[in-house]
Amino acid sequence: MTTNATAQEIKRGPITVALIIGAFVAILNETLLNIALSDLIQYFHVTTTTVQWLTTAYLLVIGILMPVTALLTGWLTTRQMFLGAMTVFFAGTVICGFAPNFSFLLLGRVIQAAGSGLILPVMMNTILFIYPPEKRGGAMGLIGLVIMFAPALGPTLSGLIIASLSWRWLFYLVLPLAAFSILFAARYLTNVSQVTKPKVDALSVVLSTLGFGGIVYGMGSGAEGGWIAPIFMLIGAVSLVLFVWRQLVIENPILDFRAFRYPMFTLATIILILVMVTLFATMILLPLYLQRALLLSSFAAGLVLLPGGLINGMLSPVMGRLFDKFGPRWLVTPGLLIMCVVIWLFSRMTVSESMLYVIILYAALLIGMSMVMMPVSTTGLNQLPKRLYPHGTAIMNTLQQVAGGVGTALFVGIMAAGQQAYLSKSENPEAPAQALQALVSGMSHAFFFALIVGAVSLLLSLFLKRTIAPAEKEQSQG
Repeated sequence: MTTNATAQEIKRGPITVALIIGAFVAILNETLLNIALSDLIQYFHVTTTTVQWLTTAYLLVIGILMPVTALLTGWLTTRQMFLGAMTVFFAGTVICGFAPNFSFLLLGRVIQAAGSGLILPVMMNTILFIYPPEKRGGAMGLIGLVIMFAPALGPTLSGLIIASLSWRWLFYLVLPLAAFSILFAARYLTNVSQVTKPKVDALSVVLSTLGFGGIVYGMGSGAEGGWIAPIFMLIGAVSLVLFVWRQLVIENPILDFRAFRYPMFTLATIILILVMVTLFATMILLPLYLQRALLLSSFAAGLVLLPGGLINGMLSPVMGRLFDKFGPRWLVTPGLLIMCVVIWLFSRMTVSESMLYVIILYAALLIGMSMVMMPVSTTGLNQLPKRLYPHGTAIMNTLQQVAGGVGTALFVGIMAAGQQAYLSKSENPEAPAQALQALVSGMSHAFFFALIVGAVSLLLSLFLKRTIAPAEKEQSQG
């Protein structure tokens, strides 16, 4: 049995910093590559369909891994989980940076995903263990800073690197950061979870892999997957139903869906899914608008999105402290209201909007997002007893990942349908001006649907309230 640090021995500050550094490196790497895909197509002489596997495979591996993080938490210590994940991520980054061909680059991305897919769940799970409920908002706010700041910095930094150096430097520059994270965690990270070595149900692992993997693959492939994509989605859906049923009937589930017996966890998870769908709609549509409607370069589009990400990152810790003081409702409901108003304004954009207008709207959207994400997550997880922490974080992270894939495919499809509808009514559909108007019309349709999703989450937020797990109430009062 592994000996863990007692409450008095745990140094929360160094542990939190170690986790945040690792998460920052992993999340930054995820967004760094997106803007380099066109360069990789030319360098390796591959098609757009082929290069998209760098993203699809990454999401596929993470979608498969996240559901089993609760099981791994029972078998591995905090240090083993985090240091192992970062070491695997480091190895994948080395392979990517020195890849002689596309196959090796894809292999490196898969290995990277195997590491980064474990980092965020172990970070959130550790925060739940080392901070009491009344102080978790501030800690979760720091996590929110990383989760939003890294993706915001990624496209801008990537555009700058691509303009000055080769695409390999996107990986070379990550290596020293990953190495520092490993060394820092090796020095300061303490074991805080209990190793219980639960029984492994092989059938559950197979069903989980087929279920979440099939859905993520099908959604990631989209129209390019042809007839194979819906087949994988069907296999995934059937496997997922069987997986959920099996977890409810076996004694030691790898993902304990009994967490949904706690109403605030259930409500928070539903809100997070809806918010993630809305967020991914914006993250996929807005760069298209900036580059194809306003005709900005990738680097300029990244600069437009940067202020919003920076503001969101700076506000996340503030919102965490406000959550500790006032609870969720006074933050989440106004935040969702702001998001809905901004999405409505996005749906009314034309081909002649100014960059400043888009910057202000996007910044306002992410201000609202900072008031929603971590307060909702913390509210839901706070109601769970400690034995369900790993399962609760795994459920939330997995469903958010799937929601992101669904949101991306759904809103791109709505936008394409809106474009076709506009062009079918045009007298001269081949004219460049008409194609531009069709793009904006399609985006307007997609953003309007995102507004409906946002309005549902706004309505649900009215029922949120501060909660503490029964097992922790006496401890927090003592």
